Amino acid sequence: MPTTTDIEKRDRAIIALLILTGIRDGAAVGLKLRHVDLADCSILQDARYIATKFSKTTTTWFFPVGGQAETILGSYVRFLRAKKLWSPDDPLFPKTRIGTDANGGFVATGLDRAHWSSAAAIRKIVKSAFEMHGMPAYSPHSFRKTLARLGQEVCKTPEELKAWSQNLGHEDMLTTYRSYGQVPGDRQRQVLAALRAGNAP
Repeated sequence: MPTTTDIEKRDRAIIALLILTGIRDGAAVGLKLRHVDLADCSILQDARYIATKFSKTTTTWFFPVGGQAETILGSYVRFLRAKKLWSPDDPLFPKTRIGTDANGGFVATGLDRAHWSSAAAIRKIVKSAFEMHGMPAYSPHSFRKTLARLGQEVCKTPEELKAWSQNLGHEDMLTTYRSYGQVPGDRQRQVLAALRAGNAP
């Protein structure tokens, strides 16, 4: 994703955070800079400021997804703190500041130090990011589904599965499996073929 403007930096960081945490879009819009702990690789979803599910405060640690997501988010947070001189109480993902051009038309002029009033802008950013790369217009929730599937592949013990599920905000592991645990048809075929052959899939 491009990073020429402040708005483009913000938009790319939104995608990075969704990849790292699977946070719900309704909670992401309420995040403040103080909620990100880069040293601890975590975000605090503080129910006093954020629309969390069941109004529950929780800490989410970054999932081990690889790639550049942590670097992208870290660079963006440092940009807001050091270059923009924003305070801990400023929004992590501020809404777009709107001004007028020479012809009196409305144009985006940068970042406003205010939160969006809803998650609609995040959904639009995610949709555009996928379409920009010729992919289907996935929703922010698709990151949660992808992380649940990744957990099924990388977790080897019940404790790992439980920690992964809790990190998605689920108290019960069965919630993760009921909501996101369906095995795609092609993988189902592979698993059953391996079992018939007496091998672990």
